[in-house]
Amino acid sequence: MKQNKALLFSSAKNVFPNAYAPYSKFSVAVSLLGIDTTIYTGVNVENGAFPQGMCAEASAIGKMVTNGCTEIAEVLVMADTKNPTTPCGGCRQRLMEFSKPDTPVYLCNLEGFLEETTMGLLLPGAFDLNNN
Repeated sequence: MKQNKALLFSSAKNVFPNAYAPYSKFSVAVSLLGIDTTIYTGVNVENGAFPQGMCAEASAIGKMVTNGCTEIAEVLVMADTKNPTTPCGGCRQRLMEFSKPDTPVYLCNLEGFLEETTMGLLLPGAFDLNNN
């Protein structure tokens, strides 16, 4: 798993400069390890019509699902902050759609790892197909 963490970190750091955040000035990069062992990356992409922007998590999930993978093994979220940045509420639900409660989530800044948690701790009582 440590090797995965390092690969996820370097993948997120490589795409971090591509974030498009001219309004908030808050760039985010995400790396997802799919159950297919592929790393999927994404960055936030803002838009002048604010609700039309896309979070980094949504960007990475879109790539993963387009590639035919529908399960996340590990998540890494990166922001240029001193303290850990967690996914927003909507992205927690997006990530949980393709994760399990024990899926590891690594919260990082550009220098390294700040915190490790799980999807279940980030989103207890998540909505799923069993809630219908």
